[in-house]
Amino acid sequence: MSILSPDKTILTYRLAGLGSRVGAHVIDGIILLVLYYGLSMAMTLASLAGSVLTAPFIVLFTATPFLYFIICEGFFNGATPGKKALGLRVRMSDGTPITFGAALGRNLLRPADLLPGTYFVGIVAMLMNPKSQRLGDLIANTVVCYERQPQFGVSPAPHTAGIHPFESAVGELRGMNQEEYDALRRFCDRFPELTPDTQIRLLRELWDPLARRRNIPAIPNVHPIFLAEAVVMKYGRQHGLL
Repeated sequence: MSILSPDKTILTYRLAGLGSRVGAHVIDGIILLVLYYGLSMAMTLASLAGSVLTAPFIVLFTATPFLYFIICEGFFNGATPGKKALGLRVRMSDGTPITFGAALGRNLLRPADLLPGTYFVGIVAMLMNPKSQRLGDLIANTVVCYERQPQFGVSPAPHTAGIHPFESAVGELRGMNQEEYDALRRFCDRFPELTPDTQIRLLRELWDPLARRRNIPAIPNVHPIFLAEAVVMKYGRQHGLL
């Protein structure tokens, strides 16, 4: 699947097939069984003790599978433990991270995909859809993709952590503006997911002109992306953006 990002970069993602999604679901199912066992034990103890919490336990017991998938996908960037184990992630169909609303919608519709009790409807929908979307995906506008692994030899430092080792090399950044910061930050965030050709092109089109404007010198044997990350971190810290 190819999508055009807001900064006009073409990103590609490999859609997850039926086999890998079933495998992820089996792992999640095992985790859910463990959760159910714990809830069953707690509910039994509450019942024996005559606790008024028995009714809430029944509600929680029913809601557990929905809560499990909604919380994992909504708060952990589209990855349940099962998906994480097999290198999968749910995204919006335009390639952007899944929203909480989409995670809520796609998982509340799981009963429709389960009909007539064996995921038959969901599987048929996936096989007939070019993006392998089950009914919940179609309604929430989501897809399940393989997590893209970097294919290059550098690993940019997180722009929110600590002080970058090359911050002293990028100077005072006098005259740098918010628009340049936003563009450079998006580029650094997406760098690991870009193809090598796109990385080189955007370094030439985005980073090189900015480095010349702000008098940021190249450093021998240091990849430019590290300097770009240093600029993002330094400017962000100076202006309270981290």
